[in-house]
Amino acid sequence: MSDATLHSTTQDPDDFAVQIADQVESFIVAVSEVAKGDEPDSAVPFLLLEVSQLLLAGGRLGAHEDILPDERYEPDLGPEPDVDDLRERFAAMLEPIDVYSEVFDPYEPRKAPVPCRISDDLADIVADLRHGMAHYRAGRTTEALWWWQFSYFSNWGSTASAALRALQSLVAHVRLDQPLPALDGLDTDQDLGEDALAEEAGKVMAEELGALGMRPVADPA
Repeated sequence: MSDATLHSTTQDPDDFAVQIADQVESFIVAVSEVAKGDEPDSAVPFLLLEVSQLLLAGGRLGAHEDILPDERYEPDLGPEPDVDDLRERFAAMLEPIDVYSEVFDPYEPRKAPVPCRISDDLADIVADLRHGMAHYRAGRTTEALWWWQFSYFSNWGSTASAALRALQSLVAHVRLDQPLPALDGLDTDQDLGEDALAEEAGKVMAEELGALGMRPVADPA
């Protein structure tokens, strides 16, 4: 989508709101394109890049002073866009490596890891970002920034961080030619502890991920 359709011609491209909106829109468009499955060979590396870039926008929002909305109550945006199709497309595309384990709060002592899905993460992030984009397109720039900042702290920031960790781990396992522990057949609705997660873990070898565009690096020895 061009800047002409996303921003007013009077807006300064160096403005903080314009830059954040550009990064958000770029992520939504790029991830939606990946979900189409036209280039599955590059899906995981491309998602790694896109989530990394989105978290730069999140870091800027997180470091910014608190943004307060113009109105006390959030205006009604109507029905939320459906992200189930996006979720299902990624679940099918990433099926061998969709499930990973994550600790929600690293500062909470003795917190057991729980199973998550990259496909769920991506769909949830897009849903949060689209909500703010609806405000931005309606001309409620402060409301959009408030929502993106608030939801960064409350949801999509930690979700994107967890997804990035999983994606980076996938690429590293394959590029370093290391066997990849996978949650083989793990039900993400189960609340399993660390021992149970280890018990459920199977083996997915690097060649299974070859269709996702990742190859081991050569041994320098």
